Amino acid sequence: MSRLAIGLAGLGRMGRIHLGSLAGRCPSAELACVYDVDPVVAEQTAAEHGVPWTASFEELLDASDAVAIATSTASHAPLIVEAASAGKSMFCEKPVSADRAAAVAAVEAVEQAGVLLQVGFHRRYDPDWAAAARRIHDGELGEVTLFRTSLRDMTSPPPSFLSGSGGLFADVTVHDLDVARWLVGEVVEVHAHGAAADPAFGEIGDIDTAVVVLRFENGALGVIDNSRSAGYGYECSTEVLGTAATARIDSPHRHGYEWRTPGLASRDLVRDFEERYPVAYTAELEAFARCVLDDTEPLAAGRDAIAASDLAEAATRSWRTGAAVTLTPRRTAAGIDYSLHEVSA
Repeated sequence: MSRLAIGLAGLGRMGRIHLGSLAGRCPSAELACVYDVDPVVAEQTAAEHGVPWTASFEELLDASDAVAIATSTASHAPLIVEAASAGKSMFCEKPVSADRAAAVAAVEAVEQAGVLLQVGFHRRYDPDWAAAARRIHDGELGEVTLFRTSLRDMTSPPPSFLSGSGGLFADVTVHDLDVARWLVGEVVEVHAHGAAADPAFGEIGDIDTAVVVLRFENGALGVIDNSRSAGYGYECSTEVLGTAATARIDSPHRHGYEWRTPGLASRDLVRDFEERYPVAYTAELEAFARCVLDDTEPLAAGRDAIAASDLAEAATRSWRTGAAVTLTPRRTAAGIDYSLHEVSA
C-alpha cells in the first residue's frame, strides 16, 4: 500500500484544515470519504472534492483504511473507541476527552486493539520546532536551564466556542505544556496565575491572560505566557536556554520582505494559527500516514495527550487555589502517568 485512504470525520474549522491536506498535499495519504453530524455539510463538501460522503461514523470506518477525527471534543473518546474496535488507526484532534477517565479508557482501547492513535499536537511536526528538538535531544544545547514560550491569539474566539472549550489552560496552554515535555522533560511543579482582562471571561468563570511557572524533573525552570486577545497578531514563540547553546523559535512573518519608510520598518504579522502552521498541519497527517503504513509509533500519541491534559488540569487547580501544584511523573510500561491522585496543592 503506497497511499493510506483516510476518512475525515468533522468538517468544522480544524476539519477544513485537514481536508485541504488530505485532498492533495500528503504524498502518503488520500482523502477517502467525509462525514459530519450535519449531512448537508458532508454532502456539499464531498461534491466539492469529488469524494464519497457518509451519514455515519460507522460507514466512514467501512470506507477508509484509517480515520482523522476533528469532531467536537465530547465525541472524541467514543469515536476513538469505535475506531479501535473496528481495527482502524486514527488521528484525533486534542484533547482525547475533557474527562480523564474517558480519555484513559479510549487510549487503553487503542492499545488493546493494537492500532495507532496520533493526537494533533501540530508543533511537534513544524519544521522549526522539529529541527530545534533534534539538536536539543542530540545534546547540542547541553543541560537545559530555562524554557520560555508564548502563545497569544490576535483576537478571542466567539463565546459559543469558549463556553465549551474547557478553559484557557485546557484549550491553549495544553499545547505549550506538550512542547515543554517534548523539549525539556517531565514536570514536577506547576504554579499558574490568571486574569480576565475582558470581564466577559470572568462571567463564564474563565480567564484570557495567564502566566504559568514550571519546575522540571531535571531542575530546569519554565515560563509560559498566554493571551486570548493580544491584538497585534498571532504569536507562538519558544526559547530554550542551555549550558552550551540557546534555541529560539520565533513567529514567522506573513511575507519575507520589510517595508521601510523614514523612521519606520514594518512587516506583516500572521493573524492566526491557520496562517502560522500550514506546513505543520500537513506534516502531521503525512507523519500519521507513514506511521500506519510503516507500523511505527507516532511522535504525539495518546499517552502524551493525557499527560498534557493532566498538566493543564494542574495549572487550572493552581490558578483556582493560588498555590503551586506538585506532581509525581510515574514511568509505566504504557508511558508517563501523571494520575490526578498524585497531584496535590
